[in-house]
Amino acid sequence: MVERTRGMDIACHGILILGGLLVCLPIYFAFVVGSHTVSDVLAVPPPWLPGRAFFANAATAWEKGNLGRLFVNSFIVAVGIAAGKIAVSLLSAFAIAYFRFRYRMLAFWLIFVSLMLPVEVRILPTYEAVANVALPLQWLIDVLDAGRWLRALTGRQVEIALDWNMMNSYGGLILPLIASATATFLFRQFFLSVPDELAEAARIDGASPLRFFWSVLLPLSLSNIVALGIILFLYGWNQYLWPLLFTTDKNMATAVIGLKNLIPQSDTEPAWNVAMNAALLVMLPPVMVVVALQRWLVKGMVDAGK
Repeated sequence: MVERTRGMDIACHGILILGGLLVCLPIYFAFVVGSHTVSDVLAVPPPWLPGRAFFANAATAWEKGNLGRLFVNSFIVAVGIAAGKIAVSLLSAFAIAYFRFRYRMLAFWLIFVSLMLPVEVRILPTYEAVANVALPLQWLIDVLDAGRWLRALTGRQVEIALDWNMMNSYGGLILPLIASATATFLFRQFFLSVPDELAEAARIDGASPLRFFWSVLLPLSLSNIVALGIILFLYGWNQYLWPLLFTTDKNMATAVIGLKNLIPQSDTEPAWNVAMNAALLVMLPPVMVVVALQRWLVKGMVDAGK
């Protein structure tokens, strides 16, 4: 056991306070810049104390960046990604942990290997797949030459062209990102730690696999689900590359894309006060989620580490 001393406590608390100040310094700088006018921000030396234009800059950023609409989009996308990842990961982890089928471990390792393929690596094939979801079916129709068979039956020239474009839609923003190898691995490890006696008791009571999953495993996994849901919500909220590539309609963009559009360019007014204020606004929802659910987050992390 490590002996606690007053000097050690003071040193540890000092290091923690210093680390917290270093983390909060950029946020304080953004708050200071976001509370001044453009002329104050460009002054030399720059201000180090908050100004009085914070709410005026917030109103400008909200209106200029269309943040009201973009916040709704980001919330829908973040919740959809988190819910989709958790649902798919729970079912896949349940199948791998409790069902004995051929190539079970091969399926698990294929899922695990996909950790090495982030969105940035598979961005082009993902874009092609979502830009035309019916492409595999169109390929099958072309291989089978279905047009020739229909022409033989009807006596008329028939061309079959399928095109299902999901661009500028919530489905296109959410569905390509709902698979999660990390969440599958974490849930599998948790399911393997559940005593086998519970599954045996459920089987004796006549419970079906889905009944055992719904009534036993889900309540036991609640803290892990909430903790992972918080992390996945932050992941979905902070998505940048995929919404930037996949949305051409400004009303379907996300809050992060709206923040990027507020960054001053070389030929525009250097309104860094508005951009920094918008950064604080975009950061606010994830912070509120973490603060509101921090107890569940810590509990889920502790339970996952046992």
